[in-house]
Amino acid sequence: MDNMSRKLPIGIQTFEKLREGNHVYVDKTAFIWKIASTETPYFLSRPRRFGKSLLLSTFEAYFEGKKELFEGLAIAGLEKEWNEYPVLHLDLNAEKYDSPRKLNDILSNNLTRWEAEYGKGEDEPTLSLRFSGVIRRASERAGRGVVVLVDEYDKPLLQTLGNDALLEDYRQTLKAFYGVLKSSDRYLRFVFLTGVTKFAQVSVFSDLNQLNDISMKPQYATICGITRQELEATFAPELERLAEANRLTREDALDKMEALYDGYHFCEFSEGVFNPFSVLNVFDGYKFSNYWFQTGTPTFLVELLKKSDYDLRVLLDGLEAPSSSFAEYRVDANNPIPLIYQSGYLTIKGYDAEFGNYLLEFPNDEVRYGFMNFLVPFYTSVPDEDKGFYIGKFVQELRVGKVDDFMSRLQAFFADFPYELNTKTERHYQVVFYLVFKLMGQFTDAEVKSAVGRADAVVKTPKYIYVFEFKLNGTAEEALQQIDDKKYLLPYQADGRELVKVGVEFSAAERNIGKWIY
Repeated sequence: MDNMSRKLPIGIQTFEKLREGNHVYVDKTAFIWKIASTETPYFLSRPRRFGKSLLLSTFEAYFEGKKELFEGLAIAGLEKEWNEYPVLHLDLNAEKYDSPRKLNDILSNNLTRWEAEYGKGEDEPTLSLRFSGVIRRASERAGRGVVVLVDEYDKPLLQTLGNDALLEDYRQTLKAFYGVLKSSDRYLRFVFLTGVTKFAQVSVFSDLNQLNDISMKPQYATICGITRQELEATFAPELERLAEANRLTREDALDKMEALYDGYHFCEFSEGVFNPFSVLNVFDGYKFSNYWFQTGTPTFLVELLKKSDYDLRVLLDGLEAPSSSFAEYRVDANNPIPLIYQSGYLTIKGYDAEFGNYLLEFPNDEVRYGFMNFLVPFYTSVPDEDKGFYIGKFVQELRVGKVDDFMSRLQAFFADFPYELNTKTERHYQVVFYLVFKLMGQFTDAEVKSAVGRADAVVKTPKYIYVFEFKLNGTAEEALQQIDDKKYLLPYQADGRELVKVGVEFSAAERNIGKWIY
């Protein structure tokens, strides 16, 4: 196959279709063989569009004995028997869960399909009894254990966050349904469940005490996603075309891909992986863009952040936490970090072995700037379609020394604050400063205060270095004096660029920037 006719598996989540269509495939079958050689039930949490559905489809093809699909892959040299097992594959990803009936319907629909093949019991009035009956009859007919694969087990729960009554209804339904996997253990050969989030209260984790959660185990850290080695080996022709199309060297193209799409770490000290969805889309059109972030807006995460009154500045700078505070999500804990981490907006970037704390940060620039851009309309009056224009103008104005224009534009970010934010503390106004300067960081060297003895913000352009100090319930003169008293300019005296100090006062009464001096 020549380079121009290589087929990328964009949107393909079925292993059989991928292989029969001769699409490019990153070989993960050594993981399949290793995991399938045991009979332990498994659980894997990974962000959306990270290859979980394709992984389960690969297990399905393997357990159905479709040896021909695996020719030329790693598993072909490992598996000798290729036995066939009955496979029950439940995919909860497609439905919109907005009423109790929706979950019941999709579970019943799958059960009806399985009952058409393995028979229906006479006295099985509930979903869980029907599921138990299907597993038993399938095993007895095949003379082997049954394979159960559940894709996106938590989709109904994620879609009902904020609707406590419906969430509880779904939780009870799934608790009984997944509980069958423990009571039917004698009839099961293999169980694998995937999802975005590990909900602590769902009985699949409390009842299935033998469940092997491999989400943070180092030997499975790269089971989903693409390592740099896999990227270079599998997509060599696409990398060359990408570099050529963007007038970059091959190494520069790789570096840009790393900055945008790499950096996911699912346990301490593990190799990082690229987001597969973004990688495939970059190679499809040879344009760098925020592909993964644009496929699903994290509105429910923003609502959780607002509800919990979480300090966004901590999130934007990165935070340290033990695994117990982000590995499982508890609806009643008022802690949004597990959902933010498990949804892929934060990842592991460091580990303190002495205290057992993990450093969680944005994985890459696609997520970092995508997330911050998404926050702007929730915390300011700037419409979603105008936020890029505003940030670009901020940078342009400081590059040419137009401090007054910059400050006037900054005022617009505070005009007509949403009512619910008007009654909040000064933290919400500080968050806006954080968002502005952090977003400027994608175009220029901008930073906001992260340590004692630093100015509130520093922006470096080719010609100028700006040092900002903001005062809430203070004066611009006092802010300017603090820059002098604390010697905030001292680290930049030998730089050679023109130094500009800017003192700004913020009026709590007017909820906006008042006076500034520079």
